[in-house]
This record gives sequence, C-alpha cells and structure tokens, in this order.
Amino acid sequence: MKSRHRAMFSKPVKGRMRAPASNELRNANAERYAFQLRILAAALFVLTLFGCLLARFVWLQALQHEKYQTMAEANRISLVPVQPSRGIIKDRNGVVLAHNYSAYTLEITPSKLPDELEQSIERLNHIVEITPKDRRRFKKLMEETKEFESLPIKTRLTDEEVARFAANSYQFPGVEVKARLFRHYPLGELASHLIGYIGRINDKDIINLENAGETANYRGTDHIGKVGIEQFYEEQLHGTTGFEEVEIDSGGRAIRTLRRIQPTPGKNLVLSVDIKLQEIAEKAFGENNGSLVAIDPKTGGVLALVSKPGYDPNLFVDGIDPQNWKDLNESPDKPLNNRALRGTYPPGSTFKPFMALAALEGGFRTAGATIADPGFFWFGGHQFRDDKVGGHGMVDMYRSIVISCDTYYYSLASSMGIDNISHFMRLFDFGQPTGVDIDGEQPGVLPSQEWKKKRFKNPAQQKWYAGETISIGIGQGYNTYTPLQMAHATATLANNGVMFKPHLVQFIEDAGKGSRTPVEPTPVKTIPLKPENLAVIHRAMAGVIKEGTGARAFAGAQYEAAGKTGTAQVFSLKGAKYSESGTKKHLRDHAWFIAYAPASNPTIALAVLVENGGFGAATAAPIARQVLDFYLTGKAPTAPAINASDVENATDD
Repeated sequence: MKSRHRAMFSKPVKGRMRAPASNELRNANAERYAFQLRILAAALFVLTLFGCLLARFVWLQALQHEKYQTMAEANRISLVPVQPSRGIIKDRNGVVLAHNYSAYTLEITPSKLPDELEQSIERLNHIVEITPKDRRRFKKLMEETKEFESLPIKTRLTDEEVARFAANSYQFPGVEVKARLFRHYPLGELASHLIGYIGRINDKDIINLENAGETANYRGTDHIGKVGIEQFYEEQLHGTTGFEEVEIDSGGRAIRTLRRIQPTPGKNLVLSVDIKLQEIAEKAFGENNGSLVAIDPKTGGVLALVSKPGYDPNLFVDGIDPQNWKDLNESPDKPLNNRALRGTYPPGSTFKPFMALAALEGGFRTAGATIADPGFFWFGGHQFRDDKVGGHGMVDMYRSIVISCDTYYYSLASSMGIDNISHFMRLFDFGQPTGVDIDGEQPGVLPSQEWKKKRFKNPAQQKWYAGETISIGIGQGYNTYTPLQMAHATATLANNGVMFKPHLVQFIEDAGKGSRTPVEPTPVKTIPLKPENLAVIHRAMAGVIKEGTGARAFAGAQYEAAGKTGTAQVFSLKGAKYSESGTKKHLRDHAWFIAYAPASNPTIALAVLVENGGFGAATAAPIARQVLDFYLTGKAPTAPAINASDVENATDD
C-alpha cells in the first residue's frame, strides 16, 4: 500500500513533463469553443451565400423571367428589315416616269476588311472589274457615310460577275453580293426638275428622319428622295418597312425564317403633267436656256414644268461620281438650278396687263382715257424712254397693251404710287410662294416702301424715291418673279380672279388596295374684280395675238389665244439704246411671253422665259405657240421653235 502510494507521488521520468489535469481540461474546452465558433461562422457564411444565390435565382427566374427570356430569344432570333418597294411615278396618261427594278450589287463594309481598303479593292478587281468611275463614286460615298456601313463598289452586276465572285467569296471577308431594288428614270433628262431623284441617305437625312420619328421605318433603306416630286412625296412613295424573324446559330448564321411581316409598298403617284406636252415644250427651246410653266386655270393642275437645261437623274441613284458632280456644279448653264421655281427675273412688259387692271380697279384710269406718247416720260429731271423713237402717238389702255407702250405705264405708275401697285399685285400672289408641291420655291420680290425698309440696313437706302416707281410700271426696277409665279398669276387672270394652288400630283394610287385618291383642287381665293374691267384686259390681250406684238408668232393659229410679250433688262442701259447684236449673250435681255387659250374659255395658261433671249415676240412667243398648238389641236412640231438666228435677229415688242 505504501509502495503504491509512493509510486503515485514518485517524480516523473526525466525529460517528460506532464501538465496538471485541470489545465488540460481548461485548454480542451477553449479549443472546442473556438472550433464551434468557426464552424458556426462558416455555416452562416455558406448559408448567406446560398441565400444570395437563392434570392438571385428567384429574381432572375421569377421576377425577371420575361425580360431575360426576351433577351435570350433575341440572341436566338434576329430581326431583318425588309425594304418596301418604292411607289411608281406616272404622267396623267399613264406613262411611267420613275420605276424600280431588281439587280445585284457588290458591296464593301470597310470596318470588316482584314486588309487595307485599296489593297482589298485591287484584289477584288481581279475577280470583278472595278472601273475608275466606280472607285470615284465609292470614295465620295465613303466621305458621306459611316465607315461601318455597307457601301456599293459596283452596281448592276451581270450573272457572270455574280457567279465569279460567289466562287471566290471566301477570299473576301467584308465583301458581299446583295440583291437590291434600283430606281430608274426611263426618260432621262426629260422632266428631271419636276420628278427629281433619290440618293443615298446622309447625316442630314438621318437627323430629319429622327426629328420626324421615322427612323424605324427606314431600317434597311439606303435611299431617300432628294429633290422634286421624289422628295416632296417621300412619305407616300416610301411605304412601310417589313421584317423577317430569322433563327440564327451561335455563329450568327441563319438557320430558318420563323415569321415574316410583309412590307407595305409605297403608293404610286399620277401627275397632272402631260409628258408629251412636256417633251414638246423642252424641245421648243432648242439650245437656249429658260423655263416654261403651263397650268390648267380651272384646277391649278400643272400641265408642264420646264427648266432648261436639265440633267440625268439616274446619275444620282448609285451616288454620283465626283467628275459628273463637278461637271454639273461648275457648268455656266447651271443645269441643277430649277429655273421654274428658283429663278427670279424682272417680268418686263408681261406686268402691263396687271398694271392696267390695277388702274381700272383703283379708279386711276378708264379704258378710254388716252395719253400722248412722244417716246419718253419726264420725271424729276430724268427721261424715261419708250422703246419706239418718236413715240406711239395717242394711246388708250387697249392700245397700250397691244403695242406694249412703255410711256403709258410710266405715267400710270407715277399716278398710282408704289404702295397702291404693291397692294393690288399682292392679290395675285406676286412676291409670294405659290405653294406648289415641290420644295425650294423662291418668293421673288414685290417692292414696296415697307419691303425696302426691311431689305436695306443703311437708313439712306431705306427711303423709297418716287422715281423708283416709274420703272416698276413696266416690270423693271426691283420687280423679280419666278416663271411659276407668272404662270400662276396668268392662270388666275384667265380664270377671272378665281385662284387655285398649283399642284403636280393628280392622284395617289394604292396598288395593293386598287384604290385611287384624287388630289382635290384647292381654291385659294377669289379676287374681287369687276367683270367689265376684266373684259377690257381680256380683249386687249387677245388683241396682242391678233394685231399686236404676238401676231407674227400666232399667224394662222386654229384657235383664239390671249397673251402678252415682254422683255426684261439684265443690266441698266443708263440711257443708252439697247442693241441685241452688240451685247454679249449673258448680258442680253430676257424674253417673256404669257398666254392663255382658248381666249373665251381658257383650259391652259402659261408663262415662257428665254434667258438672254432678247425680245419676247421673237423668241418666247414661238415656244408658247408650239405648246398651245399641241395641247389644243394635237399638232406636233418638227423642229425647235427658236434657234440662234432667231435670237440674233429678234425685233422689239
């Protein structure tokens, strides 16, 4: 027992230490507690992560299910826009003026090319010929368009070219053949200024489409109307873009078409223009520049709208190349300028019938009152000369129009004053846009004291001088109007003061529905004119054709017409006598002629302007004669109405 007790309290073996039992218990509890805390923290962390995953799962699968399902479908399904077919433009008799056809185009997306652009084009040239003209046009398109867009390097590929490229297409990433609809103007330059043209959509067009909220409707569309009817009726002609839902694989390749929303074709336009009449009017000018506008006075329908010279609108469809663009822009004849709407010219003596009517309506003259014409009119120490040396003798209102007496209208303008003249002429829309359905119309200038104050900043130039009124009476001075305005005023006069807004489109056709919607004539106003005063002017203008300045041009006509010749100075003579042969062509007077027929019941009214054509009786009136002959009798001319010798040998009107 003792030995066992001693053993219990014997010293430990050397080199081995043993902690007391209480310490051992205390350390084990601490370690267990710490371990449990770590287990709990880890469990909470894991549970938190699973909670977050569960919450995210609920968020994605329950609350955002529809959104992400749509996004997934979008990755699987691609919406491809389908371009609508552009509407056709026809004349009043159904002759097609603008239509579409399908052809293949070789297109480059510069941002997708693995090589330099020029290097790629050179390699491509070995497969499909790329001409210098193609390269110039492509370069111009590059300057106008975003780099990532697909641009045509060559259009209207032949079947052989398509097949040759298809066999080598693997060598040309970023280059592809596309089938596209092309616009075509089968008559070329004929009626180009009224039809206009389409061109590729540029940054300015994109801004306009965004402002109009039409961006979505132009997805997949590269072209838009730029000028003329093509621009003004863009909304009707373009149609509505369709879409294809195409299933694609992970590589972006199309597998199948799931659904197709058909595009709605653009509407067709039927014009009031008679293209045969338009052709005769254009040919009548020969090599001369100018304009002619013919209107149906009872409806406002434009029968012909000529601006010479014209241009080929087909040049613009694929993007005009720099050389052709330079030729058109730098030509001294300015073929891109629509003279009918944008050219403003002094009206010359064609202003006189309106002056005479203003005098009758305002009580400034009676039809029978006469003046003695010595061949000039003195005012403020300045002599305003008549065209005839020695004058025309005693002249009443009828004779003043028939023989085109300047002195009569010098005196009349002095009596009326500028504000009375301006007030009356505004009734006929002189100096105001007519509202025709083509953009770009210029208002011209109807002078008045108020106009001059707004026109000039220098106070010394703002004052209206009485001497300035004298020239206004014969259609000179500050007076400038467009051929369209002159035709519009003439049509209103022919219609006894009932004014219709000029318009080019007669019907809008929906080919899909087979319906045709007429563009109803829009009566603008009725000018309150006394019938007896109108009768005086109508009789005098008929006298111009029978025995006056227009008699030679209308000799032998099978109908009665009424008209007025006119000559407008391009520069001031400063008292000198005008000589046609001694004046450079670009400084020669402009020739005018206004007319309507038949005189008793007019169905056509027109205005003709020949730039630098000299006297209206010799150059403008013969053009009007050919147009009226065809319209009223069906007689087609065999040669232009005027030539160079007619201009050189023109006599006064």
